[in-house]
Parts: sequence; C-alpha cells; structure tokens
Amino acid sequence: MKILLFGKSGQVGWELQRSLAVLGDVIALDVTSGDVCGDFTKLQELAATVRQIRPGVIVNAAAHTAVDKAESEPELVRAINALAPEVLAQEAKAIGAWLVHYSTDYVFDGSGEKPWREDDVAGPLSIYGATKREGEQAIQQSGCNHLIFRTSWVYAARGGNFAKTMLRLASERERLTVINDQVGAPTGADLIADITAHAIRIAQLHPQVSGLYHLVASGETSWYGYARFVLDFACNAGVNLKVTPDNLVPVATTAFPTPARRPHNSRLDTNKLQSTFNLQMPPWQSGVARMLTEILEKQ
Repeated sequence: MKILLFGKSGQVGWELQRSLAVLGDVIALDVTSGDVCGDFTKLQELAATVRQIRPGVIVNAAAHTAVDKAESEPELVRAINALAPEVLAQEAKAIGAWLVHYSTDYVFDGSGEKPWREDDVAGPLSIYGATKREGEQAIQQSGCNHLIFRTSWVYAARGGNFAKTMLRLASERERLTVINDQVGAPTGADLIADITAHAIRIAQLHPQVSGLYHLVASGETSWYGYARFVLDFACNAGVNLKVTPDNLVPVATTAFPTPARRPHNSRLDTNKLQSTFNLQMPPWQSGVARMLTEILEKQ
C-alpha cells in the first residue's frame, strides 16, 4: 500500500514517517520535495501529485499553525488549512483513498469546563480555528473515507516546545509567570502518530469507522501546572534552575495579550476514539516525562 504523507518535517509528520512505515510504502513530502508538489498554496499541483502517486492513504500533517501570525494573513491561512485539505479530500474520493487529517481544539470557543465532544457546536475564536474548522467541513462534505483527529497542546522532543522554553527561562530568569486559566492535555506527537497508524489498520478492514475523533492524552492541566511538572522533573533530575517550581507565578491569560484569542477550555472527550479503536489513552504526565528524559539526556 502506498501512503502519501504531507508535512513530513513537522512534529507529527516526523513521527508519522516512523509509525506509518510498517503499513506500506511511505512517500513523505514537504513544501519543497523535488518533482512532486507538497506546497499547499499550489492547489492544482497538489491535486496532480495525488493523481500521479495514487496512494491508498493520504495523511495530511501539514498546516499553518502560527496562531497569532494567522490573524494578519487570513488568505494564506485559508489556502493551507481549508482549501488544500478540500482538494485532498476531492482527490481521495476520486481514487478511493482514505484521507487522514489533523485538526484542533481551537475550533471551539473554549467556554465551560466540560470536555468537548465531537458533536458539540464549534465556535472558533481565531482565524486559525476558523480555517481548521472549514477544512474539517470540506473533508466531511466531500464523501471520501476519512479520519479527522482533533488534538491539542502537541509537543515533541525534536524541535522547540513549551517544556524546553520553560527550562530555558527558569535557568535564565529570577521570576517566571505562566498562564493558569487555560486547561488542556499535553499530547505527544509520537502518541498521535502511533494512534494514527493503529486507526488506519482498523479503517482498512472496517470502513464504517470513517469520521471525526478527539485524540489527546488523558487527564488535564493548565499551562502553569504543565510548567510546574516540567520544573519538578528537572529539579529531581539534578538540573540547577534559578526559578524553582514553588516560585512559579500563576497569572491570567490577560497578562499576555496576543493578536489571536485562545480558548480557556481545551479539554477534549476521547471516549469515541477509545471505544471505536479499542484504546486506552495514557496520562499526559507519562509522555511528558519520557520527552523530558530524552531532552535532559542530550544536555
């Protein structure tokens, strides 16, 4: 089976190259990938790429994820997050391929405290969230077999992430403030990639699983709680920090004004995913601890 992967250099795309390799021949593309097009701003060329390769599965790990920058370039963001996925969905439908696509908690308005279910009404607060929701709808309306995974607070040991930023700032500064009124579940790119591969296996045998799912680690925390966990782990590992976990200062979102509004409630209900694919989601702490172990071993 041919698997066409877009966004190979991103956090999730990088892990997908590993997890999907056991399922078939993975053709992994980025914006610049030689003779075939992986550029989501070139829609006709993108369609031609799918027709040329004729994969059994298309996995889209590409997206415009610069949430604040998105507010100033809505047309570009819409092309990448909505129009390109629509093209992929149409081409998938035409050749009978599955389309796997990733979306976000930002499709919701972040109100309340209950975990969002897949069928809850969307209400994005930002250009990023709105275009990701438009992309979801285009795929659903195309009629192609699809797996859409909404996730949140994605991290990986490779590249930059929140934990690395906290460790750097805690070693440089005397005082550190962290937002305490946004709640979600830190979710590893490796977990997302592994579940994707598992779900594709099931989908090949049971096409009725086609649909939208929430995919995050279990449990919940705030960015402040996440930061405390990171600094606790580092201190226990013998890392010298100027800011200790007890000296972190919790603040409201309003302390850090940004062009794009963030949802306060990023909790996602994963019961549908777990029951459909016979999975148990691990606690967010276990993945973050593994990631921190990898990071600290390299320092």
